[in-house]
Amino acid sequence: MPSVTHDDAPLLADLMPWSVAPIRLGRGWPTAPDAATLRARWDALMKAEVPDRETLFEPTRSRTLHSAVTQLPGQSSGTEKLVRATGPCPEPVRVLHAPFDEQWLIPDHRLIDVARPELWRVADEHQVFVVETSPNTAGPPVLTSSLLPVLRPGRVRPLYRRPGGEEPNLAPGLLEHLAGRLGHSPAPVDLLAWTVAAVRPGPAAPLTADAELWAHGVELGRRILWLTRRDGDRPKLPGGRRPYVRAPLPPLPLTLHYDRDEETLHLDEGRISPVPPESWDFEVSGVRVLEEWFTSRTSESAEPGTLAAIRPPTWQQTWTSELLELITVLALLAELRPRQEELTVTDPITAADLRKAGILPAPESARAPASVLDHHEEGPEGQFTLI
Repeated sequence: MPSVTHDDAPLLADLMPWSVAPIRLGRGWPTAPDAATLRARWDALMKAEVPDRETLFEPTRSRTLHSAVTQLPGQSSGTEKLVRATGPCPEPVRVLHAPFDEQWLIPDHRLIDVARPELWRVADEHQVFVVETSPNTAGPPVLTSSLLPVLRPGRVRPLYRRPGGEEPNLAPGLLEHLAGRLGHSPAPVDLLAWTVAAVRPGPAAPLTADAELWAHGVELGRRILWLTRRDGDRPKLPGGRRPYVRAPLPPLPLTLHYDRDEETLHLDEGRISPVPPESWDFEVSGVRVLEEWFTSRTSESAEPGTLAAIRPPTWQQTWTSELLELITVLALLAELRPRQEELTVTDPITAADLRKAGILPAPESARAPASVLDHHEEGPEGQFTLI
C-alpha cells in the first residue's frame, strides 16, 4: 500500500477536538523555579501597603488588587480582593513553564489574567496534556506533560475531558473505527502514543490500519510519553554516558558554555560531562532547551524592587539534579528521532476515510469542555457557584 501524505492525513485537531488556548499569566512573578521564592514574593506582597502593594502586583486590564474572581478548581486559595488580603501563600503547584522546564506556580486566580479554569478542572494524575509547538520550526511538533502547561503559544489538548481519566478527548467513534480496522480495541493512551510518534508538522496526525505498524508506533510513542512525563523510574543513559558533575558548580553561575569536542557543559567554572551534542542541540520552537532552562534560573533581568527580583541568592542543589535529568531526557529523545522519521505509514486511514465513516467532522459538542456538575467552586468573596 502507498504511504500516506500529509495532505491525506487527519490533523491533530480532528482527532482531539477539544482544545483550550494557552493560560495567560499576565505577570511573571507568580512562577519560579523553586517554591520558597514564591512564598517570599507572596509575603512581600502581603506586607506592602497600598499603593506599594499595587505597584508590586503589576496590575493589568484583566487583574488588579480589586478584581473579584472565583477560586481555581481544585485549589484552596482565598477569594477576597487582594487589596485587603492577608494570610499565607497558597501552596505552590508544579507546572510546565517552558518546554521540558518544570517550575512552580502560585495557584491563585487573582494573580492570573486568563487562567483557563476548564483545564484546572481536568488536571489530575490521570491527565496528559498535549501542547502544540510553533509550526515550521526545529523540534517536536507537540509536547506532552502530566503537569498543567503554562507555556505559550500553542493550544492545549487534554487527553481526557473529565477528571479521573474519564471521557477521552477523541472524535466520537474514532476508537471503535480503529478497533474494526486493527482487529483489537486500542486504549485512549495508545492512540495518544501513536500520535506522538507519528505526528508531523502541521500538525498532521497520520493513522494506519496496519496492526503490526500500529504496535510498533505505539511502543515508540509510549517511550516518548514516559520520557516527557517521567512517571515512575527515572531515565538513565547507559554507563559511561551518564552525565556527572566533574567540577563543583559555583554559588550562582551566570554563564553557560558547551564544549562540543569534550562534550562538556561549563557553568562558569563548574563542569558537567559527558553531555551529548544531541542534548545541547535539542530545540523546541527554534529555542535551545538547555539554554532557556539555565537562563530562567540565573537571569538578572528583573528590575530591582519588583517581586520578580526576589530570587534565590545561590544555585539550588535540586537544580543540579534536574539539569542532569534534563540532559538525559533530551539525549534519549534525540535517539528516538530517527525511528520516528522512519515511521512510514502504510495502509493509511485518511481524513477522507474518517469523513466517510461519519467520524469527521467531530460534533460541536466534542469541541466544548464537558460539564462538571458534581461539586461547588468558591466564587468571589467566598460565594459558592455550581459548575
